[in-house]
Amino acid sequence: MSDHHDPYLWLEDLDGEHAAAWVAGQNARTRARLDADPRFAPVRDAVLATLRDTRQIPFFTEYQGWLYNFHQDAEHPRGVYRRTTLEHYRRNDPDWQIVLDIDALAFAEGEDWYLDGVSHYTQSPEHCLVHLTRGGQDATVSREYHLGQRAFVDGGFAFPEGKNHVTWRTLDEAFVCPAWSDEQLTRAGYPREVWLVRRGEPWSAARRVLQLPEDAMMAIAWRFLGDGVAPIDIVEASDGFYSKQYFILGADDALTPLPLPPRADIEGYLADAFVVRLAEPWRWGDADFAAGSLLAVPRATLLAGAGPIETLLTPGARQSVSAVETTRRFVVVNLLDNVQSRLVAFEPGDAGWRRFELATPETGVIEFVDQPWQTDVLSYSFSDHLTPAGLYRVTLPDGAPECLRQQPAAFDASPYVAEQRQATAPDGELIPYFVVRRRDAPFDGSTPTLLYGYGGFEVPMLPHYVDNFGPHWLEKGGAFAIACIRGGGEFGPAWHQAAQGANKPVSFADFVAVAEDLVASGLTRPDKLAIEGGSNGGLLVGAAMVARPELFGAVVCEVPLLDMLRYTELLAGASWIDEYGDPDDERDAAALAAYSPYQRVAAGVAYPSVLFTTSARDDRVHPGHARKMAAKLLAHGQDALFFETDGGGHSGNTDQAQTAEELARVLVYLYQRLVDPC
Repeated sequence: MSDHHDPYLWLEDLDGEHAAAWVAGQNARTRARLDADPRFAPVRDAVLATLRDTRQIPFFTEYQGWLYNFHQDAEHPRGVYRRTTLEHYRRNDPDWQIVLDIDALAFAEGEDWYLDGVSHYTQSPEHCLVHLTRGGQDATVSREYHLGQRAFVDGGFAFPEGKNHVTWRTLDEAFVCPAWSDEQLTRAGYPREVWLVRRGEPWSAARRVLQLPEDAMMAIAWRFLGDGVAPIDIVEASDGFYSKQYFILGADDALTPLPLPPRADIEGYLADAFVVRLAEPWRWGDADFAAGSLLAVPRATLLAGAGPIETLLTPGARQSVSAVETTRRFVVVNLLDNVQSRLVAFEPGDAGWRRFELATPETGVIEFVDQPWQTDVLSYSFSDHLTPAGLYRVTLPDGAPECLRQQPAAFDASPYVAEQRQATAPDGELIPYFVVRRRDAPFDGSTPTLLYGYGGFEVPMLPHYVDNFGPHWLEKGGAFAIACIRGGGEFGPAWHQAAQGANKPVSFADFVAVAEDLVASGLTRPDKLAIEGGSNGGLLVGAAMVARPELFGAVVCEVPLLDMLRYTELLAGASWIDEYGDPDDERDAAALAAYSPYQRVAAGVAYPSVLFTTSARDDRVHPGHARKMAAKLLAHGQDALFFETDGGGHSGNTDQAQTAEELARVLVYLYQRLVDPC
């Protein structure tokens, strides 16, 4: 798209002195308004104390009797990777052994290291790949580390910085999808090649098994380790965010395509069958399978091009498959039913797959935490808006769940109620949303209310515990709401696809309908109503703000997309064409221009106050989106605040002190806009 009419294009320059000076000036202005508020420091300190509370659940992954956990505290702000045994974990004060200290590593190497993840080699888990990120960005450096020796492996695997995908194949061989050189990248900035690399051999000896064209999205590869069957090597070639082709990699490096539909995901592998989730209808022989279904597809069936396929689960209209986990003998499905979790399990047998349900609470949300290899043990967390998370461990098929840990209550929940309501969208669709409020809240429009939303990429909004918002928002008299709008994953592929591409404004209309319903109920009124969203949710609140400025009193817009006519030219933007459309296509460009928040800001319109936040280390959504939008609003005389952190990246992977500051800044902004008397 042409950009010669954009007077703020210079703010996209991440290295320019002019842009850096503007950011510094805006940060100082925001600090003067928010950080100087006498409430800021106490809230920041209280949030930090909660984050560092040793009673918080130390979530783990289990390998050969060791429970591994990443932990941050005042002494280790960058964090330590540590381990203990299940016996010790069950105690109130487990004996943790530190196996990797990120603070010590960063100091020794003079680098701004944070931990992006640890990939254990499943069959010898003391061997692992440590993925390090500078300042929390998506690009990582990967190095082989031995946890028992507490040291990086001399001559072990080591790969340069990039948005790489690196996984174990065997102890002496790795799948590497490199992204450290321009020729290795797709247009979206992700790897387009798959290589096999052997220990001790130079990169020049590596074997390339796949290369995609530059206009594809990305390539990745991994190995399934089955029980009683040979390992299966899978290569995934994505030509778009949702469209992909799977291959089995043979012993001679030959790729055999699997005849699955393009919009299908392999979720697991059990009993020599792939567990496949469909995002589109599929006809196989004489059988028809609905979008959203979960199937057991025998490997032999795919390789032969004919044969039986069994449906494990076809969700109903208000259901969706949230997550799938495979144990040694079972497939376990986290099924969302009207945005509440249920666990459904399946066992293969000679007569087909047997279905049974696991006992779980009737309301709230479950998230899988861990599944130790070659066991039928499953760990999961459960919470709802007013119930602190609990960590449970169960042995399938009929073991009783054991509560290993319970998060401490952050506030007294008895004065509050969490409700699930429905708003009516302009096209008549019923849009669910959750509200947490005081039981005795007066329905006279006086309650300060924060509405949160996302509405994209088939990601559901779920009722998690409001730990920090309890004492710092609910106890201040506020209400908190979450909108489950189309574009998300609350009700499966159709719910997502209804607000995809040219239909993206459907999610904005749903969000506005929820806001209007909150006002119509009498809980709040426009000058007491704030909206918040990040990333795609930042686009959501930006679009809602410019479409209905009179409906909101404040907006919190975090790491957002906002310039939808240039988003494909910025960092990973080209990877989201499937979600939004392509501004280089004339019809898509017209649809994008019709709602793009940056282009729709106009002089003479009274917009609500906005707080924009972003990160200089965000290498996924370019900070130029937030910078340019703030600058444009300020030029029109609007009340816009902007704050850009030096670290944290897109997902906020940083130390707890910065996290506490960021949340305190948002809360103080909301106090000033919605709680303080005008």
